[in-house]
Amino acid sequence: MTQRPLSAIVLAAGQGTRMRSARPKPLHVLCGRPLVQYVLDAVAGCGCDRAVVVVGFGGDLVVKTLQEQAGALPLEFVEQREQRGTGDAVAVGLTGLPDDSLDVDDGDVLVVPGDTPLVRPETLEALVTEHRLSGAACTVLTARLDDPTGYGRVVRDEEGRVRRIVEHRDANAEERAIDEVNTGIYVFRGGLLAPALRRITPDNSQGELYLTDVVAVLAEAGHPVVSLVAPDPEETWGVNDRAQLAVAEAELRRRTNERWLRAGVAMVDPATTYVDTTVELAPDVVLFPGTVLQGRTTVGAGSEIGPATRLSDTRVGERAKVNETVAVRAEIGDDAVVGPFAVLEPGARVGPGVRTGPFYTGTTG
Repeated sequence: MTQRPLSAIVLAAGQGTRMRSARPKPLHVLCGRPLVQYVLDAVAGCGCDRAVVVVGFGGDLVVKTLQEQAGALPLEFVEQREQRGTGDAVAVGLTGLPDDSLDVDDGDVLVVPGDTPLVRPETLEALVTEHRLSGAACTVLTARLDDPTGYGRVVRDEEGRVRRIVEHRDANAEERAIDEVNTGIYVFRGGLLAPALRRITPDNSQGELYLTDVVAVLAEAGHPVVSLVAPDPEETWGVNDRAQLAVAEAELRRRTNERWLRAGVAMVDPATTYVDTTVELAPDVVLFPGTVLQGRTTVGAGSEIGPATRLSDTRVGERAKVNETVAVRAEIGDDAVVGPFAVLEPGARVGPGVRTGPFYTGTTG
C-alpha cells in the first residue's frame, strides 16, 4: 500500500441553530470534553500528520478551547466567513494545508464533519486503507440504513461503481429508495480535490456548494470513486440537536464504562454509573450505583465510591471509601472514609486514614 502523507480537514464552522444555544456547536460537552475533540482524537488515531479545523460561528472561542486542549496532532485553524456549504468549507480548509499535501502524487486529504463524535479511529483507518489500496481519487464512507430519510443517497452505475451522491431534498423517488447513504466522511487525492471543487456550482435547492458534487465531478472525469460501508452506522451519526447530543453521550458513556470494566474496575450497576472520559481510575476500584465522576477526577487502587456520590476534579487516594458525598476540587487521602452526606468544597482536604463521619463539611488534616 502506498504510504502518502495524510492530512485532515475537520468541518466545525456551523452555528448549530437546532441546539438552541449561544454555545458554538463544536463546544457542546460530551462526557466532560468538547464534541469536536472526539473527532480530532479519531483523526489523530488513524495516522493523520496534521489537521485543519474550519471554524465559523464562535470561531475565536472554538480556537481558544482547542488550543488549550491540544494533543500531539498539529492543528491549524481557518475561518469560513460566510456559510456557503460544505464544498466551500473544504475549499477554505485547503488554504490551511501546505502545498506538498495537495500534490496528486504525494498527499491524501481526509474530510470529517466536526459533529460526529462517535466515529472510531479504526473506521477512519480502514477508510484510508481502502482508498490507498484501490488507487481511488475519492473514497466515501457510506452506511446502509433501514430508514435513509434525510441523508444523501449513493448512486451507482450498472457495474456498481459510485457515480454521484444526491441529497435527499434533491432526489427523485427512485433515488430515495436507495438505502446506501453518504456519511459526510471522505478521503481524497490531494491534488485532485481543489480542481474538482472549482467545478461545482450552487445549482441545488439550498443554493449552496455541496461537497457531495465533487464525487460526480471526479467520476465524470474518469477518476475512480469507491466506497467503504461503515461497520456500524451509529458511528457516523451527526449531532444536530439536544436529543442527538443525549444519544451520543449515552453511547460514549457505554464505551467508557466498558473500557474501565475491562481494565479491572468494578461497577455494581454500569447503567447508573457516569464516568467522564477525562477521569482516571486504578484497578480494583469499586463504583456503586449513582456514582458520577467528572472532570479530572482520579481514584486510587482499591477505593470504593458511592452510592449516590458526585466527585468533580477530585483526587481520591488508595483504599478510600466515599459514599453519599459531593466533592469539587477536593483531595481525599489513602484509607480515608468520607460520608455519608459529606460536602467537600473546593480546596477541602481529607487526610490519610481520617474518618469524617456524617454531614461533614470542611478540611481535615
